Amino acid sequence: MIKRNYVVGMLILLLLFITACGEDEQQEQTVGEKLDYTITGIEPGAGATSLAREALEDYDNLAGYTLEEASTAAMVTALGSAIDKEEPIVVTGWTPHWKFAKYDLKFLEDPEGSFGGAENINTITRLGLEEEMPEAYSILDNFMWTTDDMEQVMLLTQDENLSFEEAAKQWIGENEALVANWTDGVEEVDGTKIEIVSTPWDTERASTAVIVEVLTRQGYEVTDTPVDPSVMFQAVASNDADASVAPWLPATHGAFYEQYKDDIVDLGENLQGAKIGMVVPTYMDIDSIADLDTAK
Repeated sequence: MIKRNYVVGMLILLLLFITACGEDEQQEQTVGEKLDYTITGIEPGAGATSLAREALEDYDNLAGYTLEEASTAAMVTALGSAIDKEEPIVVTGWTPHWKFAKYDLKFLEDPEGSFGGAENINTITRLGLEEEMPEAYSILDNFMWTTDDMEQVMLLTQDENLSFEEAAKQWIGENEALVANWTDGVEEVDGTKIEIVSTPWDTERASTAVIVEVLTRQGYEVTDTPVDPSVMFQAVASNDADASVAPWLPATHGAFYEQYKDDIVDLGENLQGAKIGMVVPTYMDIDSIADLDTAK
């Protein structure tokens, strides 16, 4: 009996030892190992994706990392899932975006400057729009708002489950004074057709929905066409579309801008202080892209 109890006791100790070793091994995992050396990205054609690819080249410590390219929706889902479990995750992120209002997040420092500094979102039009549609041109030229304004529209789509079109109408109803500045002195039209192109980011869905509603209220028949960034610039430059309020400059869409700048009209910023980079939950004990450990 004593011998049997001894054997059982030893087995229990062995199991406890194996469990402890497993826990120690898990605790000793590096941030990179926990991430499976993967950065969670967005659409392959997005400007932020191009910058993230550059970051993988710029940082020696990111050798062996994979940029998972899927969609903005997939990235946000993965981010929310990781936060619910308090697991590590690094995503390609940007502000303004509702995720910064919903979660405690931070940008990782970017000492190599792969993502550039602060960005602006500009308004561009096709050549000849000022002469052919002066009213629309004036509204587009006057359009200017803040990151807080944009995030309010985006939050309405999340918190109240509104479409971007519904959120834009509600936001405009709550900000009539600001909108009046965009349309001040502009005459109404009667069904003139105009096409606005944008990228499929939530930021641009918000700004485009707002400008579409403002133009519609002014009497325009507006078509909103979401496309990849390269197609957005090409469409405006070739007169296949009339305008866009979506270009991020100078870095994110800079290559496309340089390619088409002679064939478009740049009306300047409609929003200042945007930013793109690698984003993590604040509970992660890491502050810089350079802190990520090299893949083994």
